[in-house]
Amino acid sequence: MAPSLYINPRQLQLQSTIKPILLRHIQFSQLLCISSTMNPFKTLPTLSFLFLTLLGLAHAATFDIRNNCPYTVWAAASPGGGKRLDQGQTWQISAASGTTQARIWARTKCNFDASGKVSCETGDCGGVLECKGYGKAPNTLAEYAIDQYEHQDFIDISNIDGFNVPMEFSSNSPGCTRVIKCTADIVGQCPNELKVPGGCNGPCPVFNTEEHCCNSGNCGPTNFSRFFKERCPDAYSYPKDDPTSLFTCPTGTNYKVIFCP
Repeated sequence: MAPSLYINPRQLQLQSTIKPILLRHIQFSQLLCISSTMNPFKTLPTLSFLFLTLLGLAHAATFDIRNNCPYTVWAAASPGGGKRLDQGQTWQISAASGTTQARIWARTKCNFDASGKVSCETGDCGGVLECKGYGKAPNTLAEYAIDQYEHQDFIDISNIDGFNVPMEFSSNSPGCTRVIKCTADIVGQCPNELKVPGGCNGPCPVFNTEEHCCNSGNCGPTNFSRFFKERCPDAYSYPKDDPTSLFTCPTGTNYKVIFCP
């Protein structure tokens, strides 16, 4: 695929375009048995609900999230929420067709106070167990957008917000063999300027400059982004890193995210 066709999940905006509903393999008569004596207007809400439900399920993707780390992590997903995962435990979430700007990450060293408020060393998402938004840097990110250009899913691992836990993001379906990994000792080798407890920050969260954040869309790699790229060549190291860091699978693929693969 030419670089001009790459679509970054972070930059995708939710669209209101309505796609045609094609129920090629399901006969409507198999779904509903409507008596001729029924008022057809009373059935419209039911029909609309079924149509929308079938449309959303048609290309939904599941994500099996597993913690292989020798310590507890608090998995997080937006959308999806959050869940504590001890070593060897798994959590499954799903994403509907059309989902964009989505991400999965691990939170580390989380503590709960008497009121249930959470404080995590890395990846905290506003002090709650079930995240409603994104996490605080640094956090290794699995990012995705479902059923996009030419019915493709777009997936990536990103270190733009830094790194806290080694990660694999891969297909869990036979129709796609894509495997993305970032497993280097980034925390141990982190430059002093980016070091934080439990992680290695990205240069954008630290310096907040155009050079590192690329808000104008016109930027190139820096010495700090190269540090990440040399260790995880398949992961995003700066915002314009699409050609070597953004991958696709056919819509309908299911996925797995493994912490400490």
